[in-house]
Amino acid sequence: MASPDDLQFQEFEEAAGLLSADPGASTISVSAASTSSAAEAGRAGGKDVKLDMSEDEEGQEESSELLAGQKASGGFWTFEYYQSFFNVDTMQVLDRVKGSMMPLPGRNFIKHHLKSNPDLYGPFWICVTLVFTVAISGNLSTFFCEMGNPSYHYTPQFHRVSIAAAVIFMYAWLVPVGLWGFLAWRQASERQIRSYSFLETVCVYGYSLFIYIPTSVLWIFPFEWLHWTLILVAMLISGSVLVLTFWPIVSGDTRLIAVATVAIIVVLHTLLPIGCKLYFFKTAELPDSLNAPTNVTTHPQ
Repeated sequence: MASPDDLQFQEFEEAAGLLSADPGASTISVSAASTSSAAEAGRAGGKDVKLDMSEDEEGQEESSELLAGQKASGGFWTFEYYQSFFNVDTMQVLDRVKGSMMPLPGRNFIKHHLKSNPDLYGPFWICVTLVFTVAISGNLSTFFCEMGNPSYHYTPQFHRVSIAAAVIFMYAWLVPVGLWGFLAWRQASERQIRSYSFLETVCVYGYSLFIYIPTSVLWIFPFEWLHWTLILVAMLISGSVLVLTFWPIVSGDTRLIAVATVAIIVVLHTLLPIGCKLYFFKTAELPDSLNAPTNVTTHPQ
C-alpha cells in the first residue's frame, strides 16, 4: 500500500508530465478554486453591498427632495428670504385662481391647492389688479351715469387709486394678521384646535379676492340691480372659500367661539365689496322729467 507521500509526489509527477506534453494547457489549483470561489462570493457580496448603497442613495435623494421643498431660511434683510415667497410657477397660480373661483364642499383651499407651499406672488398681483380695476371702473361708471348731462365735465379722479389701494391692501393684510393671531392664541389656550401659518392665512385671503376683479369690471354698467346681483354672487363664491378653509380649524373650539369667528370672517368679507360699490360706483338715475308727477288737465265740456 502506497503512503500518502507517494501519492502526493505521483500526482505532482503526472501534472508535470501533462504540462510538458501540452505547455498551453491551463491548470486549476485548489488555492485558485478557493480564490475563484472567494471572488464569486465577493462579487455576490458586492451586489448586496451595491444594493444597500443604492438604498442609501434613494434615502438621501428623498431627504434632499424634502429639504428642497422647504423655504429658504435666510435673514429677512436678504433677497433670498423674500424670493422664497414667490417660488411658484404659472400653472400653480392658475390652479389656485381656479380653486378660489370654484369652491367645492369638503375641499380645503390650503390642503388641496396650496399644498404646504403658500406664496405671495398671486395675492400681491391680485390686490394690485383689483386696485386699478376698481378705480378705473368707478371713473367709467361715473362718466356713463353723467353722460348727456350738459353741466357735467369729466375729470379723472386719480385719488381713487390711492383710496382703493389703502382699503384693499389693509383688508388683505390686517384682517389675516388679526385672524392668524387669534387662532394662534386659541391654539395655545385650547390644545385640541389647530392653526394655519401666517403665510397660509394671507395667501387664502389674497386668492379669495380674485372674483372681485371681473365683478368690478362689470360694475361699469350703471344699473343698480346688476351691481347688487354681482355683489351677491361674488360674496357667495369668495366667502365660501374662506368658510370651507377656516371652519375645520375653528370647529375644534367651543361652539360659541367657532360660530362667532366664522361670522366675523363673513361680515368683514361682506363689508369690502359693499363699501367699494357705495363709494366708487354710481348708478344711473331716472331723468327729472320721468320722476316729476304728471299733471292731467281736464277741460270742461
